[in-house]
Amino acid sequence: MKFLVDAQLPPSLAQWLRGKGHEADHVISVAALDAPDAVIWDLAIQNDYVIVTKDRDFVEWARSRRPRARIVWVRLGNMRREVLEARMDQAWPELERALASLVSVIEVGR
Repeated sequence: MKFLVDAQLPPSLAQWLRGKGHEADHVISVAALDAPDAVIWDLAIQNDYVIVTKDRDFVEWARSRRPRARIVWVRLGNMRREVLEARMDQAWPELERALASLVSVIEVGR
């Protein structure tokens, strides 16, 4: 699976996903840090990325636009990188099941 980590999340989250055996890029490595959501959406569609984001706009787009990108919606407050990774580790088994089922929006943290 390929992931694109959005700008509100740290680049280390892409590294964490690679550690789980997946391809992952942070938006800063494939576009500008301040790239508009539409650019990120198009990159996801063109490259078959799952977008990992805190941005609700992507969730709304995933439910209303075609073609549809898949979204991992991180609904956690601001926290240190280590805490974020620990929370993602905790959610990972459920997240993997949801990704395998091809659900379009997967929430982490609520």
